[in-house]
Amino acid sequence: MNGLNDKPIDGNALLQVLRGRKTHRRPCWMMRQAGRYLPEYREVRAKAGSFLDLCYNPELATEVTLQPLRRFDLDAAIVFADILVVPHAMGLGLRFAEGEGPVLDTVRSDDDLARLIGLSGSKEVARVCETLSLTRGRLAPDVALIGFCGAPWTVASYMVEGGSSDRTRCRIAAYRREPWFLTLIDRLVEESVSYLCAQIESGADVVQIFDSWAGDLVGDEISTFVVEPISRLVRGVKVRFPDVPIIAFARGIGLRHREIEAIPGVSAVGVESEAELALLGLEGVVQGNLDPVALLAGPAVAEREAIRICGMRAKERHIFNLGHGIRVGTEPATVDAVVKAVRWVDG
Repeated sequence: MNGLNDKPIDGNALLQVLRGRKTHRRPCWMMRQAGRYLPEYREVRAKAGSFLDLCYNPELATEVTLQPLRRFDLDAAIVFADILVVPHAMGLGLRFAEGEGPVLDTVRSDDDLARLIGLSGSKEVARVCETLSLTRGRLAPDVALIGFCGAPWTVASYMVEGGSSDRTRCRIAAYRREPWFLTLIDRLVEESVSYLCAQIESGADVVQIFDSWAGDLVGDEISTFVVEPISRLVRGVKVRFPDVPIIAFARGIGLRHREIEAIPGVSAVGVESEAELALLGLEGVVQGNLDPVALLAGPAVAEREAIRICGMRAKERHIFNLGHGIRVGTEPATVDAVVKAVRWVDG
């Protein structure tokens, strides 16, 4: 990254940091900041019907996207959607079973691949984009709006396995370099570029790529199925939107976050809770990495951990966040205490 400009720019702290500017405060937002731990979310969720009904109802999805901003002093909203919008928009059957998580039709052959369609023009993408447009219109100008997608490896794992799993079948396909699996990764890169660009056109100021299951892989498989697809995805977005910051979060790869940081066009690297920020050797902007379980331990513990993490990075090189999403059962008061602790650190 280039050296910091001496003069802070007006506006949002998240964008200041991602663009290499001095900032008036450490940016802060939290993964899954809109969700079941908030009573107001649960009310809207009950009104919507199914989880997918909520995701594809722009008015209700906008409401839950904005809910955390009404409670907490955050620097960004992240659109309420799901990483499985892409396979759903490509024609794959998807439902969310209560207590089980996502259930998808599977892709395990060339014939399965042939049935997938392009997501451009799909109603699923159109509804997420409408949510972004509505949200941007209702956000304060100094609050950033984040769009996102799942990384090819993580999304492919759900498509191959048919839902949540230990990803064994998918990992075997990766080890064997099954031709149909390589083609699936290529398709997901292509469609994810289109999806992120559509989100940017609809008002996203920043986009994040979530590779939630990157830590399942080792050795060459990390290079082939995590680093390279993310690199291609970033390159594809930057061709159309060179000035839009991109955050890449390859959860669980430890010291190999350095390879993510080295991808041209990546503005910040998300880091899981298990990695010590001070030991990774990352020179640019780092996002993370409070353990979500610390929030369950109560305000005193969570505040202490938040202050410790902030002490590892200057505010111009750090986006405070969790190492994964907020868990069900987290008390909103604890989240508020953590945000206030982050603000206290930098005075």
